[in-house]
Amino acid sequence: MSQIKTFFLFYFLLLSTVAFTQQDFKASYNYGKSVAVFGGSVSVIPASDSAKDMWKERLGMSITNYGVGGAGFSSLQGKSLQQQVDEAGVFDIYILWASTNDYTNQREVGSYTDYTEFDNFDEAKLITQAGGINYCIKKIYELNPNAKIYFFTSSKAFNDRGAYDPQVVDGMVRHVDMQKQICELHGIPYLDQFTLGGYNVYNKHLYYVDPIHMNGAGYQKLGELQVAFLAFPD
Repeated sequence: MSQIKTFFLFYFLLLSTVAFTQQDFKASYNYGKSVAVFGGSVSVIPASDSAKDMWKERLGMSITNYGVGGAGFSSLQGKSLQQQVDEAGVFDIYILWASTNDYTNQREVGSYTDYTEFDNFDEAKLITQAGGINYCIKKIYELNPNAKIYFFTSSKAFNDRGAYDPQVVDGMVRHVDMQKQICELHGIPYLDQFTLGGYNVYNKHLYYVDPIHMNGAGYQKLGELQVAFLAFPD
């Protein structure tokens, strides 16, 4: 996402409190769509319903959760998103909600070309985060060529400095940057939750129940971003 596009998304979100009271969300082409959500625990813990209920109430979406605690994109990471997508049916929208697990468990970031036409879909690359993301995207389009795929990047965590500080060279920002590169390769809109979430060491006690997982208030804060993005992702 370009800096200009990021600025206008952020500006739109600043006005969201007013806009959401006036905007007819039925005008969104995503209104009333069926949605499948894939991810780790952050995508599926009960508190995440605080965000998803906003999708239902404001965008009339029906939601099916495939997320599993401990999952990541790497095939080595829990019941990976690759496995989750393998079990999915046909939906209008597929959301790949990145967890912190690939970073926390030191799964290889990989290259944006992992498991693509550029390496002849090398299955040895499915152990990387990048290979796992590319697998999920390819598989979804095989399931539904008309699918809309959206990507939520990993959010900040506070279990170590690298999980929230974007200046730590080997921190989670490397995983987030790769997530964005792959989305840009495939033309998939993404929500940069790491940058735009608004969580930091000063307010984390308000929004997190532990160093990784948000509470209901944290998901409500995130939900405002997600609704704006899902309503008008382009």
